[in-house]
Amino acid sequence: MIHALSLAFGQLSDPRTRKVVWIGVFSAACAYGLLSVAVWWALYHTPLTGNGWVDGALDLLGGLVVLLLAWLLFPATVGTVSSLFLDEVVNRVEARHYPHLPPPRRSRWTVEVATALRFLAVVIAANLLVLPLYLALPGLNILVFYTLNGYLLGREYFEMVANRRMDWRETRLLRRARPFKPFAAGVVIVFLSTIPVVNLLVPVVASAFMVHVFQSMTGPLRRVG
Repeated sequence: MIHALSLAFGQLSDPRTRKVVWIGVFSAACAYGLLSVAVWWALYHTPLTGNGWVDGALDLLGGLVVLLLAWLLFPATVGTVSSLFLDEVVNRVEARHYPHLPPPRRSRWTVEVATALRFLAVVIAANLLVLPLYLALPGLNILVFYTLNGYLLGREYFEMVANRRMDWRETRLLRRARPFKPFAAGVVIVFLSTIPVVNLLVPVVASAFMVHVFQSMTGPLRRVG
C-alpha cells in the first residue's frame, strides 16, 4: 500500500498528469471567482434595509460567507472537474508501469460525466444522513467519517479503474472477494483529502494509487490463470 502510494505521487512528475491537476484547480478558481463577483455585485447594488451602515455590514457578512463556502467546497469542486479527465491519468499510469496491458474498455463521455455527478451526490447524501452521528458522537464521529467515506471513495475509485479492464459483474466479484484493499485505499484517500493543498491533488493521486492497488489484486489471478 505504501509503495503504491509513493508511485502515485511519483506520477505527478508526468506533465500530462499535472495538466489534469491544473485544469481542475483553474476551473474551480474561475467558477468561484465569478460566483464571488456576482454575489458581491448583487449585494452591493441591492439595498436590503435602506440603512447604509446596516447594508454595509450585511454586504461584508455576505462576502465573508461566500469566501467561507468557497474555501470549504473548493477541493470538492476541483475533484468534480478533475474526475472528467481521470481516464487520461489512468492511461498514463498504465503506460508507464504496466505497458503489457491490452487497450482498455472504452466508455462514452456522457457515462463518465453521469458517474462523476452520481458519485458527488452519493457522498453528499451519505454524509448528510450521518450528520447527526457526527454531532452526537464526539470522538467516534471521526471513526464514522473515515469508515463511511473510506468505503465510498474506495469503491468509487476502484470501480472506475477496474471497469476499464472488467465488466461490472467481474468488478463487483473481485471487490467482494478482496474488500480490504479498496477500503484501506479509500481511507488513505480520505485522509489525504483532509490535508490542505494536498487535497487539491487527491483526484489525480487517488486514481493513480488505485491503479496500483487494482493491479496488486489482479496479479495473483493472472498467475493462477
